[in-house]
Amino acid sequence: QVQLVESGGDLVQPGGSLRLSCAASASDFVLYSMDWYRQAPGKQRELVATINIVSNTYYADSVKGRFTISRDNARKMVYLEMNSLKPEDTAVYYCHTQRSTRGYWGQGTQVTVSS
Repeated sequence: QVQLVESGGDLVQPGGSLRLSCAASASDFVLYSMDWYRQAPGKQRELVATINIVSNTYYADSVKGRFTISRDNARKMVYLEMNSLKPEDTAVYYCHTQRSTRGYWGQGTQVTVSS
């Protein structure tokens, strides 16, 4: 069983920064990739960033150069550092990991970028 709990969402002005955290309760945490997704109102959930077991990373084009994903295997934590935030980054951000055919999601954390 895998449980994921996100935190760190907030209201921030354009150009600002936030750091999202995801705490995982999986005993096999170090063996799997971790992802951040986001879903804006009226839009489909989209992949934002992925980090694999050797900390190779992938970013969506829309966040490349502004967001950084990282992981702390000892603490079973995943982070998303978000800089130069734009109004279009407003969304609920979800932590995700996949086990075989089953995906596990957190409850999400709201990020609102607005002046």
